[in-house]
Amino acid sequence: MTIPPPPPSGYSRRSHEIAPFHVMSLLARANALEQAGADVIHLEIGEPDFTTAAPIVQAGQAALAAGHTRYTPARGLPALRQAIAGFYRERYRLDIDPERILVTPGGSGALLLASSLLVDPGKHWLLADPGYPCNRHFLRLVEGAAQLVPVDADAGYQLTPDSVARHWNGDSVGALVASPANPTGTTLDAGQLAALSASLKARGGHLVVDEIYHGLTYGFDAPSVLEVDDEAFVLNSFSKYFGMTGWRLGWLVAPPRAVPELEKLAQNLYISASSIAQHAALACFEADTLAILEQRREQFRQRRDYLLPALRELGLRIDVEPRGAFYLYCDVSAFTEDAQAFCAHFLETEHVAFTPGLDFGQHRAHQHVRIAYTQDLPRLREAVMRIARGLESWRQR
Repeated sequence: MTIPPPPPSGYSRRSHEIAPFHVMSLLARANALEQAGADVIHLEIGEPDFTTAAPIVQAGQAALAAGHTRYTPARGLPALRQAIAGFYRERYRLDIDPERILVTPGGSGALLLASSLLVDPGKHWLLADPGYPCNRHFLRLVEGAAQLVPVDADAGYQLTPDSVARHWNGDSVGALVASPANPTGTTLDAGQLAALSASLKARGGHLVVDEIYHGLTYGFDAPSVLEVDDEAFVLNSFSKYFGMTGWRLGWLVAPPRAVPELEKLAQNLYISASSIAQHAALACFEADTLAILEQRREQFRQRRDYLLPALRELGLRIDVEPRGAFYLYCDVSAFTEDAQAFCAHFLETEHVAFTPGLDFGQHRAHQHVRIAYTQDLPRLREAVMRIARGLESWRQR
């Protein structure tokens, strides 16, 4: 058994054991190259390239002008919780009581509440590997742990009832899945969600579902887990589909009995989410705003439909077509067993930035990279030309 090194003197072990985003050092280098005059194509950061839609910005400006700068209730503005409930009614045909909805500082705030409520020290959730790294880091923060479950293309890079059965043990208390998932863009249908729910309930476990990329699916609308399991915990965000990344706003839907405990946690952990962001988010659900967001969704679909075959033609393996989010998770094992060096090569030689698999877990991480299609089509075409050229220089090293 490997004993981890001690943390720097005077600092907590939990801080020491939470890994940094490896992509951030790559981003810093990309920014330095830009400052030196290079034309860098950024395909590394999971942030839409669109600015926040004008009706949302205007609502935020109006909130500032009206003096809406004070604390809100810890669970969020009642009007916003009502609007979110209305969104569930319109999009999913679900009648969600607004009292079950807590507005949070980003999707991260929702994850902080859920992990604080459901995970005791030493207990863990099952998580797919690869997966979004902050999920496991939040569990470490609350003195729990992530039980990483290696997943491959044959399972759609998702947990299944079979993998839950094989990896569940006496310290397991639940599972967190994402649909659509980061970094793979894969989704779970209603039957798969129902089967996971049944598998966890049979073991006395909780099901937590990250639905942060809902709205960014192509050719279909992803089902919410609440359509098949009203007791599940749902994390969502205004960052991706709604394009409010810097506003830092999200929400959590919880079973009614959990709400008093979650409200208490919210009061203590962050008092309330940004009041200005909440007032701005009321405009998210207006028809004019939704029309803008749907146009943007179509642009993401066009980008995926261009980039997916283009990268496959260059020899990057993408074994499962992503049905949502804005990522392609590429197997580069035909070229390298060191994805980090691979990413560095393309940044330095071709000024194209993408993310090494190491940020998303351990399972075959050194053989994968994530490429985000968060640039417009002309920039993606330029990126493909540069990647093709970079593959030639990589082979000739």
